[in-house]
Amino acid sequence: MKSFSLSGFLNAAENAVILDIRDTERFKKGFIPGSIHVPLQAKQFGEWATAVLDHSESLLLVIEPGEEQTAEKELIALGFSVEGYLEGGFNTYKNADKPVDMIVDVEADELIMDIPFDEHLVVIDVRKPIEFAEGHLKDAINLPLNEIGDPVKIATIEENDNLYLHCGGGTRSVIAASVLKKQGVHNLHNVAGGWKKIKEEPRAEIVKEPGMLN
Repeated sequence: MKSFSLSGFLNAAENAVILDIRDTERFKKGFIPGSIHVPLQAKQFGEWATAVLDHSESLLLVIEPGEEQTAEKELIALGFSVEGYLEGGFNTYKNADKPVDMIVDVEADELIMDIPFDEHLVVIDVRKPIEFAEGHLKDAINLPLNEIGDPVKIATIEENDNLYLHCGGGTRSVIAASVLKKQGVHNLHNVAGGWKKIKEEPRAEIVKEPGMLN
């Protein structure tokens, strides 16, 4: 797999997708604007990558040093075309004083506290429909990973919407946030700990879909 200098990487990125496969916690703290995130070490890497990436587009990787061969093998097995990776990883980009994007976490109790007072607050639940049906926040919108990049769905997001994204534990929502940011949606927060934390909140209004009430 080819290694790119920073200038070569950024030039190549004009015709490719930047895929950042570092640890999710590191990704949230700083990434190249427009990057899609799927953590390589996740057990569901293949499932999640297939859900949010287009096989017709070439990939440029931001990875931890030493993971080049593993990353290439995994992605090629999934049918993706890997053009190369950034030599030195994200630090190469950061040390060049280039603009950096971030994903901001909020705690579950902050979300529950804000819901009654923010008329523009929209909860986006990116879990699978079956997970959503078993229990979700009142008025939450279910937008699973395989639909998060749908232009029709994105078009329904209002400019003044204040988005709070969550999943089951906190990883899929970061993936979803990266996809939305790439599409120009930046008014969003990630709910740390996801549904595991939300359902523990005593003030959370939780509902179940018909057929899932028992």
